[in-house]
Order: sequence, then C-alpha cells, then structure tokens
Amino acid sequence: MPTILVNSVPPGGAHETDVIIIGAGPVGLFAVFELGLLGIKARVIDILEHPGGQCIELYPEKPILDIPAIKTISGEQLTRQLLDQIEPFGPEFHLNEMAVSVANTEDGKWRVDTDMGTSITASAICIAAGGGSFQPKKPPIPGVDDFEGDTVFYAVRQRQMFEGKNIVIAGGGDSALDWTLNLQPIAEKITLVHRRKEFRGAPDSVEKMRALEKAGKIDVHVAQIKGLKGADRIIEAVSVSSEADGDYDIPCENLLAFYGLTMKLGPIAEFGLNLTENRVEVDTEKFETSVPGIFCIGDMAHYPGKLKLILSGFHEAALMSHGAFHYVFPDKKLKFQHTTSAKGLQAQVSGE
Repeated sequence: MPTILVNSVPPGGAHETDVIIIGAGPVGLFAVFELGLLGIKARVIDILEHPGGQCIELYPEKPILDIPAIKTISGEQLTRQLLDQIEPFGPEFHLNEMAVSVANTEDGKWRVDTDMGTSITASAICIAAGGGSFQPKKPPIPGVDDFEGDTVFYAVRQRQMFEGKNIVIAGGGDSALDWTLNLQPIAEKITLVHRRKEFRGAPDSVEKMRALEKAGKIDVHVAQIKGLKGADRIIEAVSVSSEADGDYDIPCENLLAFYGLTMKLGPIAEFGLNLTENRVEVDTEKFETSVPGIFCIGDMAHYPGKLKLILSGFHEAALMSHGAFHYVFPDKKLKFQHTTSAKGLQAQVSGE
C-alpha cells in the first residue's frame, strides 16, 4: 500500500477553523480546494493515518476512468494531485483520529471532538466520509476482549507506546508488514505471525521483512493464533498452533492484530442527522443536512438520483462550499468568480 505523507497535527488540544471536514478521501480533499477559493480555511479529520480514503485503502493502483479530462489515473496519483492542488490553502490534517461527537458552542458554532482528545471549533461542518469510517476487523481470538485497548491493539495511534516492547504482530497484509518494518528499530523484539507462508502486502515490504528475518532482527511464525494468556488486561503470551510445531506460546507484552478493515457509519450515526439506509439526507442546493450548518458530500450523502461517483462528489463540494460561506461570513455577500478570470485566485493557487 502506498504511503502518502502529510504534516498531521499532533492529537489533543483545542483548535479553531472555518469549516471542519470529516473525511480525507478525494471528495474531502477537493472540498478544501473549493472552500479555499472562497477564502475559507479548513481542518480535515480522518481515522486513517494518511489521506486518500477508499482510493488508497481499496484500489491505490487500479485505474480510475471517470475523472474529467484525465484518461486514466490511479487512486494513489489522484490523491497526490489533489494534495498538490490544495497545498496553497494550507489545510490542517488531524489523521489517525475519529470524530466521535458534535456539539453546539455558546457562540453558535460547532465543536467536533475526536477519540484522541482533539477538539476543533468551526462555523460549519462538512461530512465527506465516503461509505463510512474504516475500522479494524476484530480478530476471532477467544478472550481478546479482556486485553483490548491496554495490551492488544488493532491500530497504531502513537508509535512511541511500543518502544522497548516485546511485540507480536499478527496479519499478512500491508498494515502488518508496514508496522513490522516501522516498529522494528524501536521495539525490543518483533514476532510476525501469519497463517500462511505467503504475504499479501507490497512485494517491496515483503522483501524488506524477509531481509530482517534473515538478519535475525525479527522472528516470523507460520501459525494460527488460538488464544491469549495473561491477567488484569496485561497480556503475557500468544498461544498459537502450526503444522510444523504444533501448539506453543509466544511470550509478548503487546499484540498488534491487523485482520483487515471494515466500513461502518460509526459515530456519525449519533450526530442527530436524518438518515436513509445509513446515508445522510441532504438537499441538492447546498448539500446541507437536516441540521443547519452541517453539510454532507460524497458517497455518504443521500438524495434522489444520487450516483456514487468521485466526479459527483466534486460537484457536491462546490455547492457545499457556497452554502458554508454564509455560515463562515454571515455579513458578507458571496461574489461568484470564474477561476479563469479571477487574477487574485490564480495568483494564490499558483503561489505567485
């Protein structure tokens, strides 16, 4: 899986902006651009550790054929080009965080809180969360509930938590391989467990992992995890079974289980919005929801005739931006400009 790095704001603290965008997929990224053209600042929240949404998670290398004027483009390249496009507007990213609650402030604005203790206040909110938030699949390991969140994790939010630890990483995909490579330099010991000899991750990552194994810097076990040992939410060992060695225990201090991702509506379902079939109802003038000041665009938006296409989301982002303008600048009149003739916008976007 490609790694697309952007500067992400450290979790925690209180922040202010004009519009909060929930979702850093292509439609959320283009919303930054459309808002920026109107002089509106944005902060973007996403549960993933990188921008790109489904384009990066599901089809980073598959061709996308319906982006206007582009014959074919990969999900990865589309994300990179959108990031280049919005760079002049200086968006702030809060990655690896989930928006968990929305509340009104005393001065009539909105506050969004995340699961990492971040609080952001803004005049409007735009939900661009695609089909929902990507959330880790829970592994079918007996007793795993007794350790979750303390010594068993399904995602890495703070890398330094695992410094000097004896870690078992379970999985055969990109996440398992990426974190094996990233944590190996700081961990006391890394043991990678996968039920098959073959790995599904990027060939380059597999090659690097095998090099670490050959050098004796990590252990790799072809085995199935059958259970956990420990007490008081502290894991002591992972019990596994393999064809070659039978049943045995691997001592560890942490288990990182990467069994894939699933798409869920998540906390957005609790935001008090009108929903239809797990989608957010919007109007087609401004793409505003049933709650004034909260907008929704992209795959999560529901309205008659809706097509779940990136190009439809781009159109929705433009109209949403014009609707949000009146919340951000209630005393200003919106002056519509074509970018072809607005020299000020051209200078800003080109960096001149």
